[in-house]
Amino acid sequence: MKEAPKIAVLKTDGINCDEETVNAFKIAGGNPDLVHVNQLRWKEIKLNDYQTFVIPGGFSYGDDVRSGKVLAVELSSYLADQINEFVQQKKGLVLGVCNGFQVLVRTGLLPFGTMGEMKTTLTDNDSGHFECRSINLKIQENNKCVFMEGANSKVTYPVAHGEGKFFTDSLNLKEIEENNQVVFRYVDSSGNPTQNYPENPNGSMNAIAGITDSSGRILGLMPHPERAVYVTQYPNWRRMGNFTPEGRQIFERMVNYAKQM
Repeated sequence: MKEAPKIAVLKTDGINCDEETVNAFKIAGGNPDLVHVNQLRWKEIKLNDYQTFVIPGGFSYGDDVRSGKVLAVELSSYLADQINEFVQQKKGLVLGVCNGFQVLVRTGLLPFGTMGEMKTTLTDNDSGHFECRSINLKIQENNKCVFMEGANSKVTYPVAHGEGKFFTDSLNLKEIEENNQVVFRYVDSSGNPTQNYPENPNGSMNAIAGITDSSGRILGLMPHPERAVYVTQYPNWRRMGNFTPEGRQIFERMVNYAKQM
């Protein structure tokens, strides 16, 4: 039997979804560690000792300046060599959820894997306020993410963000779409991508809720799959019968893929 892959779940001031993320990987069969950013900076822990690197949701450093900006600067300034080696040489997997997605975008790791070159942003919701509720999503067919092939096409995850609007210029958007880097889209009750509020909670371009990089090994999304790993986390769970929580599949798929690495 192959050993459970080691997963580094990042911790720093303001992150508040770390324990839920650790738990999600544990029930998926992984071996997650909570790793403080200073342990990586001081090289007490090496990122290359892991198969997966995760930046959880929350409000890192209080979202001072912009959401995820301070942590993105910290990673780009002090950990760029470790992260680039992990991504490019080790071929490790990376996941960013909500604030973690914002960090990945601001470092440049998404959408094109260009550390230090920010090509897209996640900006203020069109609604002008914090969105906190369940939302319907479609997993895009033939997306490039290496561990999401064959995933359930429609899922429901919670969202909790004030700056989740995916925005970029027309050339970058065209490249993202043509390269099949869109993994999740906000959809209406019929399962069709939508720009309409409240189904699209933030006004994201092309209803984009999550993307991967050109290698397919880095995934970022605004909704929170770690808050949908137990049946009882769904508002109507008593009426849902025999039901597999839809958030589990991301973590299970990452663990299974990492076992083959």
